[in-house]
Amino acid sequence: MLKSKKINLLLLLKFFFIILILTNSSLKAKNNKIEKFSDSKFFLYSLHKFNKRTFYCNCFYEEKRPIFSSCGYKVFKNYKRASRIEWEHVVPASRFGKNFSSWKFGHQSCKKKNGKLFKGRKCARKKNLQYRLIESDLYNLQPVIGEINQVRNNYRMSIIEGEKRLFGDCDFEIKKKVVEPSEKVRGNIARIYFYMSIEYPKFIKLTPRELIMFKKWDLNDPVDKWECHLSKKIQKTQGNVNRIIQKKCNKN
Repeated sequence: MLKSKKINLLLLLKFFFIILILTNSSLKAKNNKIEKFSDSKFFLYSLHKFNKRTFYCNCFYEEKRPIFSSCGYKVFKNYKRASRIEWEHVVPASRFGKNFSSWKFGHQSCKKKNGKLFKGRKCARKKNLQYRLIESDLYNLQPVIGEINQVRNNYRMSIIEGEKRLFGDCDFEIKKKVVEPSEKVRGNIARIYFYMSIEYPKFIKLTPRELIMFKKWDLNDPVDKWECHLSKKIQKTQGNVNRIIQKKCNKN
C-alpha cells in the first residue's frame, strides 16, 4: 500500500514538473486561429482523410457514415445517431464551458426570438471568443460514431469492473455516468487531457485522481505513428504545437 502511494506521489510530482516547464516555454501555445467549431469539422475531415477510423471503436467510415461490419459494431438504441460520424470533444465542452459565466448564467444579449433568455453552449459561443477558441481546438476533437458521442455525454473517464459491452465488439463501457475506453486509446485520451489542462489552465483543471490515472494510461499506451503524424498536420492547420505530443514523438 505504502509503495503504491509513493509511486502515485512520484507520478504527480513528475507531471507538475512537466507542467511548470511547458507553462514557461516561449513556444506559441493553444488555439488562437480557429474560432468556429463548424470550421474545425471542415478541417478535420481533411486531416483524417487517409485514416478514416473512429476513435473509440476503430470502425472504418466513408462519406461521414461508419461501416459497422468493419468493427463488429451493434447499434444500442439510436440508429439515426449511430449512422453518422460526429466530432467529439474528448475533454467535454461542458468541462471548460461551465467556467464561463455566459454558459452558467447566460447573458442579457442571449435571447430567443420570443424574448426568452438562454444560457449554456449557445450563449457561450455567442459571447466569448475564448470559449469558441477552446471549443474549436483540433487537438481535442476525434471522429466517433454518433451514438457513442451521445451516450458518452460529458461523463468522466475511469475503469469499470467487468466487460459488459452495449455496442457489439466496440470496447467502450459505460456505467453510472462513468465511461471506460479501450486500452488502445487510453494513452491518446490522457495526452489530450494533459494538453488541454496545460494550454487552458484557467478553464480545465485535472483532479489528483485524474492525474494519477492519466499518467498510467500515458505510460501504458505510448504515442504511435498516426498520433505523431496527426499532431504535425494539426500544427500546420491550427498554428500551434502540441508540446505534450511533440516531446514524446521526438523521443521515438
